[in-house]
Amino acid sequence: MTTDVTATGVGTIRSGFLGGGFMAQVHSRAARAAGAITAVLASSTPERGFAAAQDLGIARAAADIAELLADDIDIVHVCTPNATHAELALEVIRAGIHVICEKPLATRAEDARALAAAAEERGVVAAVPFVYRYHPMVREARARVAAGEIGELLTVDCGYLQDWMLRPGDDDWRVTAADGGPSRAFADIGSHLCDLLEFVAGERIARLTARTRRVYDERGGRPVTNEDAVSILVEMASGAIGTLLISQMAAGRKNALTLELHGAHASIRFDQERPEELWVGQREGSRQLFRDPETAHPGVARFSTVPAGHAQGYQDAFNGFVADAYAAIRGDELPDGLPTFQDGVRAAQLTEAVLLAAHEERWVDTPVS
Repeated sequence: MTTDVTATGVGTIRSGFLGGGFMAQVHSRAARAAGAITAVLASSTPERGFAAAQDLGIARAAADIAELLADDIDIVHVCTPNATHAELALEVIRAGIHVICEKPLATRAEDARALAAAAEERGVVAAVPFVYRYHPMVREARARVAAGEIGELLTVDCGYLQDWMLRPGDDDWRVTAADGGPSRAFADIGSHLCDLLEFVAGERIARLTARTRRVYDERGGRPVTNEDAVSILVEMASGAIGTLLISQMAAGRKNALTLELHGAHASIRFDQERPEELWVGQREGSRQLFRDPETAHPGVARFSTVPAGHAQGYQDAFNGFVADAYAAIRGDELPDGLPTFQDGVRAAQLTEAVLLAAHEERWVDTPVS
C-alpha cells in the first residue's frame, strides 16, 4: 500500500476498481473528485477489464483480483454483481486494503456480519455507499429532527419508486437469486430507503411486516426468483408507525425516493428527485426550504459544495461519500454519518426480516442496537 495511515499524514490515494459497469463509472468519478489516482481496474474477464479501463480512464487493467491486489493501491471499490460482493470484499480486507463495497454488502446477514468483523480486526476503513445521506437537505432534515423541531415522531410515510423493470421484456442480471440475491427491489433500493429513514429519524425500525409481489415469472427467457415490489408496515423504536412502498415497476417514476416524517409539532419531507428542497409542514401552513449554506444548521454547510442556486445532485452526494471515506483512510477522525460495513449489516438484517415477514405473513422484530 502507498499510504501510511498515521497521524503524520499520507500521500495521494491510489484507487482500484472491481467491475466496469455503471457503478464503476460513478465510483471512479468520485475518486477523481477526491483527488485520488484511479490506478487499476479488473472485471469478469481480462478483455472486459481492458475495455472498461479505457472507457473510464483508469490507468491500467488487471487480469483478475489477484493482480489488482498486488498493485500499489490503498483502496478497492467493489462494483460487481450482488452475489460476488462478500467474497471479493473479504479478499480485499485480507490483503489489508481499505474497501468500499456496493450494497447489498452481502446477500446473507451472516456473511455481512463476518465482513464487518473482518474489517474491524484488520483495521481497514470499510464503507458502503448509502450516498443519499450526503444530500445537504437530508443532513438539514436530520439536524432539524435531532434539534427537536418536529417534536415527538408520530408517523412516517416513505417510498422508493422506479419504472425500469415495468415491461415484461425488461431484463437485468439482478432478477435471478444466483446473481442478484434472494431480494431485488428491497435489497437494491428499499435498503437505501430504510437507511435514510433511520438516519434522519435518529432511531431504528423495531418491527415490521411486509408483502412482496413478483409481476412476471420470466424475463429474458430466465425465471425471475425475486420481487418486483414490496409494501412494508413499520413500527419505530419510539412507537411511531409508518408505511414504506418500494417498486421497480411504477410507471413514470425514475428514482423517486421520498421520506416524510410527521412529528407532534411539524412534518418534514425530502424528495430525492428535488434534492435542493425540503418541505416543512405545520398546522399554520407549510413552506419550502432551499439549500443555502448561509442558513443551514451547524455542521450541514460542509455538504454544500457550490453556492446556493447552483444545483447539486446524485453525483455530488456520491462525491461527498467517497471524500469522507478517503478522509478516514488518511487518518482523520471518522466523519459524521459515514456509512460503514455495520450499516451494510443493518441493511442485510432488514432484508432478511422483510423476506421472512412476507413469507410467513407476520410481524418480525428487528435489532434496535
